[in-house]
Amino acid sequence: LKIQGLGRPLKMLLDKLQPLESQAERAALFHDFMDVRFQLHQWEREQTSSSRKALKNSYLRFLRGWLFDSNSVEGAVLKGWVESRLGLPPIFHVEPVGDIHSRAYFRYTQERMKGLARTNAIFSQLDLLYGYVQYELERTCKEQTHMTLYRGIYDFEEHQVLKKIDKTHFVLRLNNLNSFTDDFEKAWEFGSRVIEAQVPLPKIFFKSGLLPKSLLKGEQEVLVIGGEYEVRVLIGG
Repeated sequence: LKIQGLGRPLKMLLDKLQPLESQAERAALFHDFMDVRFQLHQWEREQTSSSRKALKNSYLRFLRGWLFDSNSVEGAVLKGWVESRLGLPPIFHVEPVGDIHSRAYFRYTQERMKGLARTNAIFSQLDLLYGYVQYELERTCKEQTHMTLYRGIYDFEEHQVLKKIDKTHFVLRLNNLNSFTDDFEKAWEFGSRVIEAQVPLPKIFFKSGLLPKSLLKGEQEVLVIGGEYEVRVLIGG
């Protein structure tokens, strides 16, 4: 997956990351790079409340908001990034989302616009976050094209069943952005069923552990770009 307009800033970032052997050092450098490029450290100096909010509301705020509730305003902004960059609209936000003329889609766009209104180039920040994550995956997952990930669910409300292959295998249309984990046992904490999917690395938008722990604490969470997936569904009990 290629994000248009990302070439030059991403190259600047990767040139700085390349010599660093430690992932922790690369994570710290990435945040420093974002801090400087988007002036995130200057929010306290701004004179107006709106300017301070715009600078303070960095990519971290939206990741934290998603980790707390994927159907929040922050969740709408992240889903909006996927729709904007990849042309993949959400099929669930608070409720199932129909076409662009539906009430649910209108509500989602309202929340997305509300989140975008008080941020400093958040989509550009998310572009670089995705580029950084992809760089780290390529560097640390050599010879690997897919990652086995798990998602706990109670039902298929947030997804669409396109085809039932057999009792445990389905083709699903996943929401445009979804929370998974690489910990099979952890997935059971979030539902009575677990979806197992082989996710191509380019469809991983974010993975916990790639940012300094002092900045973001996730529970082995992996944010996966949606679309059609053949999955295995395991039922507990």
